[in-house]
Amino acid sequence: MEYSLNPHSQELLEQYRKNLPIYQKIEEVALQAIQHVIKELGISLSSMEHRIKTEKSLAGKLELKGGKYASINDITDLFGMRIITFYTDDVDKVAALVKRTFDVDWDESVDKRKAHELTSFGYNSLHYICRLPKSLANDPETPQLNEIRFEIQMRTALQHVWSTIEHDIGYKGSIKILPEYRRQFSRLAGMLELIDDEFSRLRTTMTDYRRQMQALVASGQLTEVPLNPSTFRNYLDMTPFKKLNQRIAASNQAEILPYPLMSFLPILEHFEMKTLGDVQHFIEENSDAAYQLALSQLAFTDIDIISESIGLQNLCIVETLKRGEGQEGIQLIFDTLNGRQTENKAMAKIMYEQAAILPFMQKSK
Repeated sequence: MEYSLNPHSQELLEQYRKNLPIYQKIEEVALQAIQHVIKELGISLSSMEHRIKTEKSLAGKLELKGGKYASINDITDLFGMRIITFYTDDVDKVAALVKRTFDVDWDESVDKRKAHELTSFGYNSLHYICRLPKSLANDPETPQLNEIRFEIQMRTALQHVWSTIEHDIGYKGSIKILPEYRRQFSRLAGMLELIDDEFSRLRTTMTDYRRQMQALVASGQLTEVPLNPSTFRNYLDMTPFKKLNQRIAASNQAEILPYPLMSFLPILEHFEMKTLGDVQHFIEENSDAAYQLALSQLAFTDIDIISESIGLQNLCIVETLKRGEGQEGIQLIFDTLNGRQTENKAMAKIMYEQAAILPFMQKSK
């Protein structure tokens, strides 16, 4: 394809064509390296984009400012990556990984976030100009692998969205923007920047809260730990129902199969339990009756495999009956665990009849 280029720019384009296989190798090595370290650190990304500049795109650039470059290697974005994070602090974490993984040309790199003036507008990203170190690519026959520079941009998802909107609207185009429109753009940019910062701050706060709750659970200070999905999950890690399950299993020498117990949380909340201390008290108060109920269930069977849920399920049934919620309350438990289905009513009837003859039921009459 022919382009309207002067002889110097045409020479640069020829250099690009000759180097294209090298750009492709750099892309392969760089992408694999950065994906590995990001996965190793456990950073969740919104996305990662990468591309080698097309010949047509390069020709357009050379038409405008080809005289700016002495050689094709002076153009640092022929291969580029854009790493998009969810949080602002993750941009700095990714930047640290990039510094550790590649050789960064600090003279050409720029943190456009710091160059942001109060009166300016727009979201900016962190741009590093990099080379592959010999630890990643070392081919004496192709020294250009370690000489050719490439660009890595790092920004948040909101910054990326704003950049796309800004480009689409044409804010930075040749048409002069009226002051009222500039103010509107600036207000929106400020709001997005605030949201970006607040999301990062909220994540830090929530992480600190989870760690605090985990420490309280581990230390046994359960009355100070509110009951919620996060704390209940940590509590289950302590296997609080293991002792009751083992006691039940011993009656038939049964094997206990794992079962996800998070589904019981809405039932505990129905009992108006507010803290893990309430759950612990619920276990201590109802364990003997739950064991008796299990014996009545297993007395005339040769079942040698039981679910890990049997202890907690029977604790809930006992609590329901103590509260006077009867067969309907037991059905509600099954509806919560299994979804509404006709079998739940029959199962609730059987459970109620098995429990009716037990000592704790006789005391409540």
